[in-house]
Amino acid sequence: MPRTTTYSQWIALPPQRLWAVLGDPARWPEWNPAVTSVRMHAAPGVGATGDYLPRGRATEAIHGRFAKPFTLATFVPDREITIEQPEPAGVMRLRWTLTPRDGGTELRQRLTFTGLTAPIARKVVGELLQADAHTGFARLARPAGLEPAADALTVVIAGGTGALGRSLAADLTCRGQRVRILTRRRNPELPYEQYEWDGRTFGEWVAALRNSGPTAVVNLAGKLVDVRPTPRNIAELRDSRVDSTRALVTAAKGLDRPIDHWVQASTTAIWSDAGEIRCTETTPLPQPGLPQMTGVAEPWERAFEGANAAHSTILRTSIVLDPDAPALRMLVRLATLGLGGSVGSGRQWFSWIHRDDWLAIVRAALGLDPRVSLPGGIVVAATDFPVRNRELMTTLRRQVRRPWSPPTPAPALTLGAVFLRSDPALGLTGRHATSEVLRQTGFRFRFPTLDEALTDLLPTRSTR
Repeated sequence: MPRTTTYSQWIALPPQRLWAVLGDPARWPEWNPAVTSVRMHAAPGVGATGDYLPRGRATEAIHGRFAKPFTLATFVPDREITIEQPEPAGVMRLRWTLTPRDGGTELRQRLTFTGLTAPIARKVVGELLQADAHTGFARLARPAGLEPAADALTVVIAGGTGALGRSLAADLTCRGQRVRILTRRRNPELPYEQYEWDGRTFGEWVAALRNSGPTAVVNLAGKLVDVRPTPRNIAELRDSRVDSTRALVTAAKGLDRPIDHWVQASTTAIWSDAGEIRCTETTPLPQPGLPQMTGVAEPWERAFEGANAAHSTILRTSIVLDPDAPALRMLVRLATLGLGGSVGSGRQWFSWIHRDDWLAIVRAALGLDPRVSLPGGIVVAATDFPVRNRELMTTLRRQVRRPWSPPTPAPALTLGAVFLRSDPALGLTGRHATSEVLRQTGFRFRFPTLDEALTDLLPTRSTR
């Protein structure tokens, strides 16, 4: 049965402006670097054919030699365009729709593979075409004419090349804000201003904070946590967060005026393994807590003290469910391979949040949502409905249509983590974390339950 992967993004432009780019397949390479070239055989319209080349020496050579032309199956100006590409024993359908919404446009991309070779085509071609889809939408917005207004917020994102950073940069750009990225290495494919830094010392990157208009900082910098909990690795986890935070705080103190809005990343893992404690913004930290959790997050937050900001938020984020992020990819892979049973006792709490809800909280913290005003201080970014590990894995199996799987005993996970160079505590510990602050401000989650979130994020089965 066909499986469809869907990505959507609100863009601060009318459909007609976006269609000027989207409706001309020859301009596809302008905003999707996975496409090397497109040649139309006739003017775009229903039934028109053309050829495209995907990026990569091998894929370009094979596709260019053997692939049949694609056909425009739908072509409704300012509304919808569908490319149908014959694949060996199947078809790839890539559809974009434009829907006017709230003063802008919702751009939705649907990618479907059918036929006997669909799983292979989806793996080889699909992952290439939809990689970093939201950054692609930000690239599309630029040639369509979206430029930040003179009074737009300039948002400096440290850690802007990670999964969350890229999502946030794309979302803000599509909403007409000005984005600057602090990165260890420039990436020419990213459509943002980029400043190189080492995450520890001063340099020319400080210029990113100097701006005549309103300025914000979102600090997401830090090494990925999925490593063995050795003393050396824990020190690297801690230092990568503390050093970058101190560098930003020190640099901001030298500015002529305070940063208008500052969102400082933290984590609900600051409570380590909280058992049955209901953690909120005011819950005390454990003493001493796990060194790779509390021992990393507590000094990370402490390094933010004294930041030169008019409004600051410490965002204790739970697991962000995002199809482009490592956490959800790993969970889906386990369930798909038949390893989707509960872990350990299965009673440990799993606090989570949908990617779009996390982005909405950050926008509110940056003062960009007139409906929600967040106070300064600690905010927990987690849905109101955490689940236990047993329920998490059951829901995942149901979403990917896999049968019951046997549980994974704690000793087996601990042994497996040694070979995978991972931390077994990531699966064996948990915490029930929710936000009193968000409830008090009237924030509404678009995806409050796990079923709703996974239905939106994971590929769906369709009749076509």
